[in-house]
Amino acid sequence: MSFTFNHPLVVFVISLVGMWIAGRLGALWGRRRPPSESERDTFNVVQGATLTLLGLIIGFSFSMAISRYDQRKNYEEAEANAIGTEYVRLDLLPPEDASRLRPMLAGYLEHRIKFYETTDRSLLPDITSRKNALQASLWSAVTLPASQQPTPITALVVSGMNDVLNSEGYTQAAWWNRIPPAAWLLMGAIALGCNLLVGVGSRRPASGTGLMMVLPLVVAVSFMLIADIDSPRGGLIRVVPQNLKALLATMPHP
Repeated sequence: MSFTFNHPLVVFVISLVGMWIAGRLGALWGRRRPPSESERDTFNVVQGATLTLLGLIIGFSFSMAISRYDQRKNYEEAEANAIGTEYVRLDLLPPEDASRLRPMLAGYLEHRIKFYETTDRSLLPDITSRKNALQASLWSAVTLPASQQPTPITALVVSGMNDVLNSEGYTQAAWWNRIPPAAWLLMGAIALGCNLLVGVGSRRPASGTGLMMVLPLVVAVSFMLIADIDSPRGGLIRVVPQNLKALLATMPHP
């Protein structure tokens, strides 16, 4: 199921086919047992209320996806600020320690850019292991001079490195914060029910085949857009690490 939600085009195809089938089944049901004139008013109210509920749920889900996308962008900016601040604070250390830590921090920054830009999920375990190794090396390198000379200045450098590591954790948590699968299933079930009702309410289903595709197409495009925004790697709308790249351009690195 996670594979589906990570590929917006798959969401589009599955939702379009499923809702089209639901509409055709509803049309078949409506031909066999069409609503009577006494039931027509009640049916129209139920159909309109269900379609309104579907629109509200799609809007709510879109808002959820947008808020998560904005959160990922904000944490990318915060991560760049934390790394940049720590890079400047390294001037407070002895020259030999600072010259040893700067290339390591620049390498860590390059690694973080790769995390944002990679779209191949099979590379993530290797990226994660390298990230953990780099974090351990940076922390050990900055705490060693601080333990040898425990001063407020070295404590400030250690605090900055702690902010760097924390910012990466916040970023990872934001990338894991997705629309729950249960919400997708409920939204899909309501969409199928709406198309079923539209099919039942169609008076001449054979001549309205083109119009019967309008609702499935519109809803499928909406689902695809929500999935695209909500997927950090699978969609076309992704967070570009422009702040991290701009920071890397200011760092002298081999």
